[in-house]
Amino acid sequence: MELAKLLENYPGTSASDWHQHSNGGGWVQNTATVADSAYVASSAVISGNARIGDYASVYNNARVSGDAEVSGKAEIFGNASVSDDAKVFGNALVHGDARVCENAWIFGNAEVSSNAMVYGNALVCDYARISENARVHGNARVHGKVKVVNKIVGEFMKMRRSEEHTSELQSRFGIS
Repeated sequence: MELAKLLENYPGTSASDWHQHSNGGGWVQNTATVADSAYVASSAVISGNARIGDYASVYNNARVSGDAEVSGKAEIFGNASVSDDAKVFGNALVHGDARVCENAWIFGNAEVSSNAMVYGNALVCDYARISENARVHGNARVHGKVKVVNKIVGEFMKMRRSEEHTSELQSRFGIS
């Protein structure tokens, strides 16, 4: 992305507010933090107080903003966005036109794709797949080998493959 287009997309910022990441050449706002080992492609943008750590990758036209965190070997690509206080880590994938925002967590080998949106305090992990126009929100928990396609999973709903995943989540992260 050219600097002029970046400034057009982020009004109120100037050229001195941005730099290009050494690994991939993507644009990083000076308030954001990106590890040298992370990859940010030239068409990707990291803004706000976002943090990209470890060996995470952000590419294509993906955006990470706000106070969001992407770490581990997670990948954000396509036209996907991760924003607010959302966290994506482990080997998780967020791609297509997917959106992960507010306080949502995506981790393990989970995947959010297409036009799916995960928000609120939702948690998606293990090998769960959220796709098409699915919405996962509120305090929903989706884990195991569950696939959510074109559905809404909200508030206090839980979708899981087996009870052993629930006890593993409780022991590892203190969540039920």
